[in-house]
Amino acid sequence: MPTTPHAAAPGPAPEWDPQQYLRHSGHRLRPLLDLLARVPAELPGGDAPRIADLGCGPGGPSTVLAERYPHARVTGYDNSPAMLDEARAHARDGRLDFAEADLATWRPAPGDRFGLLFSNAALQWVPGHAASFPAWVDALPSGGALAFQVPGNFSSPSHTLLAELRDSPRWRGRLGAPDRTDAVLTPAGYAERLLALGCEVDAWETTYLHLLTGEDPVLDWTKGTALRPVLTLLADDPEARDAFTADYAAALRAAYPPGPDGRTAFPFRRVFVVAVKR
Repeated sequence: MPTTPHAAAPGPAPEWDPQQYLRHSGHRLRPLLDLLARVPAELPGGDAPRIADLGCGPGGPSTVLAERYPHARVTGYDNSPAMLDEARAHARDGRLDFAEADLATWRPAPGDRFGLLFSNAALQWVPGHAASFPAWVDALPSGGALAFQVPGNFSSPSHTLLAELRDSPRWRGRLGAPDRTDAVLTPAGYAERLLALGCEVDAWETTYLHLLTGEDPVLDWTKGTALRPVLTLLADDPEARDAFTADYAAALRAAYPPGPDGRTAFPFRRVFVVAVKR
């Protein structure tokens, strides 16, 4: 789930819209479940192991974790007040709570031990997030796991067209074009770092083919994620916002035309990692 980006384009932090993000919740849920299927069923930590959901967004991953591990204490962390407001509706006394935290600087408190550190589609917003791995792995007891998935589609038209439009003469001065092609590592890159920290690593990638419906469905998808920084930067100028969105929509329609049945095929690559501390 998105969390506020760091060291990206100049300007205010993106304002997240939980309802827009959840419009494609079915497609967004599948990678979460595919990741969780490879996480150990038993976690260290006694009768009530601790779980941190890093970048919990509106709370969906946290509730899935609470259902998978009914005796665990799950805390979802995010730095978007709007997302946390939505997430807290899922809180359960003693079992599931939520707290504000910045993933770029979040570290377990001294002495804290987590059976599972989990992150679903959030770390891509934190440049250099692999630098946090030593501190995170240090908070895992033997048998504890760090598990995450991140989008790996930054070279896809949905992202390259957005970057090109931002860098066009009309928009460059106001928006810029952040280079996020290195926001995530390859499966091998993640494995190398986590193997060096004493973990057994399962790393892989999957390209999903989402069949989207509705008018401008890829634009609608990006309104919940990649387009949020632009929508925030242009929030005080509705005319400019609508002009940018119209140009981006036209480019997306050409790159992702609807198929014969009216649905639009949207390939989406993701990178998965499950690292279990030896």
